[in-house]
Amino acid sequence: MGIFTRFSDIVNSNINAILDKAEDPEKIVRLMIQEMEDTLVEVRSAAARSIADKKDLNRKLEMLEREQGEWDNKAELALRKNREDLAKAALVEKSRATAAAEAIRADYAAVDDGLGKLNDDIGRLEGKLQDAKTRQKALLARHKTANSRLQARKKIHDYKIDDALVRFEQYTRRIDDVEGRIEAYDLGLPKDLSHQFASLEAEDSVAQELDDLKRKVAGVRVDEAS
Repeated sequence: MGIFTRFSDIVNSNINAILDKAEDPEKIVRLMIQEMEDTLVEVRSAAARSIADKKDLNRKLEMLEREQGEWDNKAELALRKNREDLAKAALVEKSRATAAAEAIRADYAAVDDGLGKLNDDIGRLEGKLQDAKTRQKALLARHKTANSRLQARKKIHDYKIDDALVRFEQYTRRIDDVEGRIEAYDLGLPKDLSHQFASLEAEDSVAQELDDLKRKVAGVRVDEAS
């Protein structure tokens, strides 16, 4: 693919449409930026060659214009010396130089017109390049955010967390059962002295078991946090 074919494809392309169709927009933007930068270098090189051609043509044109003047002076000198034959020959040479100068002017105009279009194309390509770089930054930011969200989702759905929550619920229910047993000791029992001491001893035993469970649950929470 030639430089100007690639350039036309890039400049006339709709970046949004390209990204919408791409499976990996981030990769596509990176490749587009590389292609644009390479093409921009080549277009600038072509512009530099055109500038050099203009300077060369201008030098040739100045030389031909001087030559026309010289032959015109020689023709005039020949006529003053009554050498009409030499005057005619000088005018023939002047005519040749004039024709060559006209051809050079046409070439110069064509190169100058092409250089103007190259300048416009460079501006358009630089605009596309800036647009692509801006979109690349946005895509990188979105990609980073999406990865962070994905990692968070993975942790939320991690079976270890679910298993810890199930075990925590089991411990909570066991504590509820123990507390219920404590309260049940007082139901339907006489309030004589021996029963009151028995109840106190039972409460101490259950309370100890309750404390053990609470420490175990606290240990589970510490593990989950770490």
